Amino acid sequence: MPETVNDLYGDAERARMSVILPTDKYETIRAVVRRLRRQTIRNQLEIVIVAPAGPLELDESELEGFAGVRVVRVESLRAIGAARAAGVRAAQAPLVFIGETHSYAHPTWAEVLIEAHSGPWAAVVPGFGNANPVGMLSWSLFLLDYGSHLYSLPPRETMIAPIHNVAYKRQVLLELGNELDGALSHGDQLMVVFRARSHRTYFQPAARIDHLNVARLAPWISDRFQVGVLIAARRAHRWSVLRRVAYVLASPLIPAVLLMRASTGARQALRDGGLPPGTFLGMAAGTIITAL
Repeated sequence: MPETVNDLYGDAERARMSVILPTDKYETIRAVVRRLRRQTIRNQLEIVIVAPAGPLELDESELEGFAGVRVVRVESLRAIGAARAAGVRAAQAPLVFIGETHSYAHPTWAEVLIEAHSGPWAAVVPGFGNANPVGMLSWSLFLLDYGSHLYSLPPRETMIAPIHNVAYKRQVLLELGNELDGALSHGDQLMVVFRARSHRTYFQPAARIDHLNVARLAPWISDRFQVGVLIAARRAHRWSVLRRVAYVLASPLIPAVLLMRASTGARQALRDGGLPPGTFLGMAAGTIITAL
């Protein structure tokens, strides 16, 4: 099915940032939209909902007050990079934020992100908080994925960023052309491209967003394993056989590298108020599963 775009309503001139939300139906993103409604500059945000064919069951009363709302229809969300890219292409604002169904913005989040983009940055990473800070499984996963961008760390230029939950200058992404779908999928391809093109990324912790994490054992193990599979698949696609063999031989070092990246955030979280017992053990186990 080719991509189709429908305007619920829109004012491209007012929109300063478009929030891209891939979802199966509106109910899945209802809590996210409700947080976006509380933004201090809600009337400068465009909501771009990316969904496959089928009833969305939009609640138009909750979508009022934004600069615009667009619905982009795609064949499937399985190719998540392609779905995100479709949203970027359909967006009308100069900035785009690649959102998730389980990340919840604080009221000044958008305002601070947009202000940060007045600097020489291709991308700005917000500060992350834990949306379900109960138990070591939630905390260990959160720190492994977002610990280096904890909201209580100082702002800085960064060489590492997640693909989603980041605000980009839309034109920078569009310049990737046919590479955009893959770059917005999984792994580190986007940051590799950014570094090759001398694009710079900034971490602004004052733009806080809270991330909901897996907190049950079986899904937690599956999550850590699937993360490793997806990253490996993207790298294997673009790496030579020799480089892949070298990486396999060096793979026992992967857990140490991942733990080192997360260590700054983990120490800060301890200072902020402590962590549940077993968090560091969970982090170590998670890195081993991902490495496997």
